[in-house]
Amino acid sequence: MIHPSFNDRDLNEEPRRQTVASDDDNGISRRTFVQSIVTTGIAVGVGAHARAAETKTGEMIYRTLGRTGEKVSAIGLGGFHIGVPKDEPEGIRIIRSAIDRGINFMDNCWDYHNGDSEVRMGKALRDGYRDRAFLMTKIDGRTKQLAAKQIDESLKRLQTDRIDLMQHHEVIRMEDPDRIFADDGAMAAVLEAKKAGKIRYIGFTGHKDPVVHLRTLEIAAQHHFRFDAVQMPLNVMDAHFRSFEQKVLPVLVKEEIGVLGMKPLASGAILETKAVTAIECLHYALNLPTSVVITGMDSLKILDQALEAVRTFKPMSKDQLTALLSRTAQAAATGKHERFKTTPAFDATATHPDWLG
Repeated sequence: MIHPSFNDRDLNEEPRRQTVASDDDNGISRRTFVQSIVTTGIAVGVGAHARAAETKTGEMIYRTLGRTGEKVSAIGLGGFHIGVPKDEPEGIRIIRSAIDRGINFMDNCWDYHNGDSEVRMGKALRDGYRDRAFLMTKIDGRTKQLAAKQIDESLKRLQTDRIDLMQHHEVIRMEDPDRIFADDGAMAAVLEAKKAGKIRYIGFTGHKDPVVHLRTLEIAAQHHFRFDAVQMPLNVMDAHFRSFEQKVLPVLVKEEIGVLGMKPLASGAILETKAVTAIECLHYALNLPTSVVITGMDSLKILDQALEAVRTFKPMSKDQLTALLSRTAQAAATGKHERFKTTPAFDATATHPDWLG
């Protein structure tokens, strides 16, 4: 269990925000979590009033990140891909151009490119850019000791004294939440970092199976803890196979947990089917009640594509959604184009068992 001296506000509320800290109002009880599961058959894509409240500035849409009240860009810059260009200044140029054009949500991870993605991000956020960004990164360590070490390394690489959203990365095994919430697990380090002002909000990510996400939410509920954000694959193929959209998204919407969609193009694999275009893929993900759709941008051309998707986005009709999903149903049926679900190719922690403790 989490140390009993932590009440709900200590666990999961921004210290500067005045909120009620009762278990009913500020945490998920096991009973309310089970009730949430019952609602997972609801349709959240078409005419979803649950879509995060939107504002528009210039060509960028901004949505509210769950219960935090933070306004984040509907499109987020994926951290892995900014480590792809061989030329470091090009990666930095992509980040700064994204911020200059309205994207404020910056994704990253302690393990991306052996830390080089965070290094590039840290350099890009100099000269006042840090104050214009909502900065997220992730840690892989499952023990308190490893998690604390990775948090401090991320802060150093990112050249900042605070991370807006810290997420437990690759929660892809049924036992991962047990490790995280153990007495000497990673959550203890994250909570200590939050108390010290190094972290503002807490989330988790995973790409393997919605059942693991649901179990993680349930284990959190048992510890009277509610995540601020959850990251998961949301795309036109996920809707047909081992679907996070169908099973997890409604729970997050009901509990006002920020929804971070990722892999809208399944790392390009969806485009290989020729069934849909990149813009259609991004429009589909934006049409869901997501706070942010995180997408890789390894060139200024791909950045332009993401911004064009936001500029041209309009809520999709039921007929439009039906037509789009019918075009992708056959290719999506076995999950072969969502290899992050069906193979270990995307599982960094699988090749580093030492990170798991």
